[in-house]
Amino acid sequence: MTDEDELDRLLDKLTLRSRVRLLTGATTWRTAAQPDLGLGQLVLSDGPAGVRGEGWDERATSVLLPSASALAATWDERLVEELGGLLASEARRKGVHVVLAPHLNLHRTPLAGRHFECFSEDPLLTGRMGAALIRGVQAHGVAATAKHFVANDAETDRLTVDARIDERTLREVHLAPFEAAVRAGVRLVMAGYNQVNGTTMTAHPLLTAPLKSEWGFDGVVVSDWGAVRGTRDTARAGLDLEMPGPAGEWGEALVRAVEAGDIGEPAVDDKVRRLLRLAAWCGVLGRPHRPARPHLPSRRARALTRRAVAAGAVLLANRDVLPLDPTRLRTIAVIGAPAARTRTQGGGSAGVFPQDEVSILDGLRAGLRGRARVVHVPGPAPDGPPPPVDMVLGSDPRTTLPGVLLRVLDASGTELCAEHRRSGRQLEPPVPAGAHTVEISARLHPRISGAWRIGLAGFGRLSLHLDGRPLLDGEFATSTDDPAVIHVSPPTQTVTAQLTAGTTPLLVARRELAPGTGRATVVGAAPPGPDAPAALASAFRAAREADAAVVVVGTGEQHESEGRDRKHLALGPGQDALVRAVARANPHTVAVVNSGGPVELPWRDEVGALLLAWFPGQEGGGGLADVLLGRTEPGGRLPTTWPARLADAPVTRTRPEAGRLRYEEGLHIGHRGWLRAARTPAYWFGHGLGYTTWAYEELSGPAEPVAGEDVTVTVRLRNTGSRAGREVVQVYLARRAPTAVEYPERWLAGWTAVRARPGESVVARVRIPARGLSHWDVRAGDWRTEPGPCRVLAGRSAGELPLTLEVQVRERT
Repeated sequence: MTDEDELDRLLDKLTLRSRVRLLTGATTWRTAAQPDLGLGQLVLSDGPAGVRGEGWDERATSVLLPSASALAATWDERLVEELGGLLASEARRKGVHVVLAPHLNLHRTPLAGRHFECFSEDPLLTGRMGAALIRGVQAHGVAATAKHFVANDAETDRLTVDARIDERTLREVHLAPFEAAVRAGVRLVMAGYNQVNGTTMTAHPLLTAPLKSEWGFDGVVVSDWGAVRGTRDTARAGLDLEMPGPAGEWGEALVRAVEAGDIGEPAVDDKVRRLLRLAAWCGVLGRPHRPARPHLPSRRARALTRRAVAAGAVLLANRDVLPLDPTRLRTIAVIGAPAARTRTQGGGSAGVFPQDEVSILDGLRAGLRGRARVVHVPGPAPDGPPPPVDMVLGSDPRTTLPGVLLRVLDASGTELCAEHRRSGRQLEPPVPAGAHTVEISARLHPRISGAWRIGLAGFGRLSLHLDGRPLLDGEFATSTDDPAVIHVSPPTQTVTAQLTAGTTPLLVARRELAPGTGRATVVGAAPPGPDAPAALASAFRAAREADAAVVVVGTGEQHESEGRDRKHLALGPGQDALVRAVARANPHTVAVVNSGGPVELPWRDEVGALLLAWFPGQEGGGGLADVLLGRTEPGGRLPTTWPARLADAPVTRTRPEAGRLRYEEGLHIGHRGWLRAARTPAYWFGHGLGYTTWAYEELSGPAEPVAGEDVTVTVRLRNTGSRAGREVVQVYLARRAPTAVEYPERWLAGWTAVRARPGESVVARVRIPARGLSHWDVRAGDWRTEPGPCRVLAGRSAGELPLTLEVQVRERT
C-alpha cells in the first residue's frame, strides 16, 4: 500500500498535462496508465447483479445474482456481504478492479423504471444493505462504487431532470444511504446525470460538502458515463474522474483552464492524489497490497446464489397451500410463459449474459423428478418483442452449429469478419476498419407452423429477409440520446412471417452502422400462440386435472428497464385472466410473480398462495422450487410498499414539469407516505410470511433514552407454529404530536432476525442508532435530537406492530 508521502512524491514527477490526462478514462472501461510511475490501468465494470467485464459478449458469461430489490428483501446483511464477496470473485476472474455497485437511490415511486436495481424505499434499509454489499466486495481488494449520487430515482428525462428537494429531505432521506456507504469505506462514489436544485450533479457542491469535507470521503468521485457536460464547473466541484474516454470535457480544456488561472492546481492535485490512492489500494500502483482472491468454484457460486433466491422470495399470502408436499403430488400443472422463460434480470446497462438460467419450470421438474408429473401450459402469448433467436431455434448457416452467424461487411458488401455466436442479441459486435453493416443470419428450425413474429432491434437502416424475400427495409431514427436505449435496449421493429414446422428457412438481418446509432442489433422470433380463449381453456383444464397448480406471471422485456419509467403497474388483462382461470379450476393454486418491483394483483385474494419471485437471477428456478416444495422457507420481507392500485400510491410522479421534478412528499417516502395519507396498501413495507407463525409477547428498553446515544430494545417472541423458522423483527419510532418539528407518522429505526424451533421463545435485541431519533436542523446546519415523548413500536411490518413502548427522550447533560 502506497502511503500519502509517496503519493506526493509521485505527483511531483508529473507535469500538469500528465496529471490532467489521468483524470479522463483511456477507454470506455479503463483509466489511463502512467508506466514511469508504475501506474497501470484500472478496469471498471457494471454491476450490481453481476460483473460483466469490459464488453458485451454472450460468450463471456457472468454469475447472475438476484436483483437488488430481491437482495434487500432478505433483510440479511451477512448474506448480502457474502454475495458481495462473490461479486469480488467474479471481478477478479474478469480482471476488474472496480465494480459499479451498489445502486443506492430509493424506491420513491413504484413506476420508476430502474426500481429492480435499487434496494428499497427506506433510507435505513438501503444504507445497511448497501454497506453490507460494499464490505463484501472490498474485503477482497475490489473497489465498490456507491451510485448514483444523488436523487437519481426516475428515468424520465434522466439526463437533464432537475430534482427539487428541500435540505432536510436530502439529508434525512436521499443522502442517508450514501453517508452509510462512506462510513462503510466505499472507494468510489458515482455522480449522476441529473440536476439537484438547479445544478448538475457532476458540478454540484454536494460532492464537496457533505461528501468529502463532512463525511471524510477520501476516495474517487467518478462521473456516470457521459455525465460531464462542462469543464470549469465540474473541475471546481468535487468530481475526480471523467468517464468514459479518451474524448471528454476535461483534457486540454482543463489544462488551459489551469494555465489561465481559472482552476487552481491544488484542485487538480487533489483529484490525482485520490486516483493514485485508489490505484494503490486496488494493486495497480506499486506492489499489490493483498493477494488476489481465488475464483469461487462454480458449484459453490451456484449454491450461494440459489440460497439467495429463497432468502429473498416473499410469501405475500398463504391459505394453507404452501409448502407443497412432494409425497402427495401426482401431477402438478405449471402454467404461464414466464414459468418456462423466467425473467432473471431487468433491462439496461447493468445486464449480463448469465452462465446458465434455471427457469421455474426446470426447477420444479428437477425437484419433483421421480415423484410427480409436471405439465406445462404456456397460456396466452406474452406481450413485448420476440425473444432473441437462440441455440434451439437457430443454427449458423455456415457451420450448422446451434446459434447464429455474425458478419461485419464494408460498404461494398465485402466480408470483413465473421464469427459464430450463440444468440441473436449482439450489443457490441466487432467493428474493424471500414465496417459499414452488421449482419446476423440463421437457419430457423420452427417446431410450430403458422404466423411467427420476427423482430429486429436497432437504430439506423434495418432490413430483414427470409429466404431472400424482404420482410423489412427502412430507416429508423434515434429518438433519444440516452446511452442505455441506444447501446442496450433499442426499440424493436416487428413483422409477421409464415413458417412451417420441419423446414429450415434462412433469416438474414442487416443494420448499417451509421454515426450516433450505436452498435446494438437484436434479432428475435416468437412462435404463434393459441388465441386467448383457447389458451385460457387449456390452462383451466390442466389446473383442474392436477393436484396443485403453479401459475407464473410477470413483467415483460418492455417493462422495468433503465432508460424509461413505467406507465402503469398492470400485468395486463391476459395474465390477470389466466390467474383467475387457474384459481377457479384448482383451490391449490400458487401464483408466482416474476417482477423486479410492484405490480397490481387484483386477484390476490382468489389464489391459494402468492409468492413474489422478483428477478431471481440465474438460479431462480432452483431456489424457488426449494421454497415451493418446502425444502426451505421463504425468507423475504418486502423492501417497499405494494399498492393494490397505482392510483392509491401517495407518490407516483416520474415526469418532470418544465424540466423540474418536485419531491413534494418531503420526508414521507414509501410507507411513511402511506401512513400520512391514511391509506392501506395491498402489502406493507416489511411484510412477508414464513412457514410458521409467531407471537410477539414483550417489548422492553430504557425509559429515558439520552439524545445522541444509541438505544437497544429487546423483543420477546415465540414460534407458535409446527416448523422451525426465521422472523425479521422490526422496530419503528413515532413522535407524540404536537411537536415543534415535523416527523413522519412512524419510521423504521432498526431490525434484526431471529430463529426459533416450534414452541420456543427467543429474545431479539434491536439497536436503534442515535441518528434514528435525530432530525436535520436546517437553521443550525447540524443534527439535533428533540427531547420529549416518543413511542417505540415492534412487529413484523410497518402495518403490523403489536408491541408499543412509551419512552421520554432526554437531553444529554
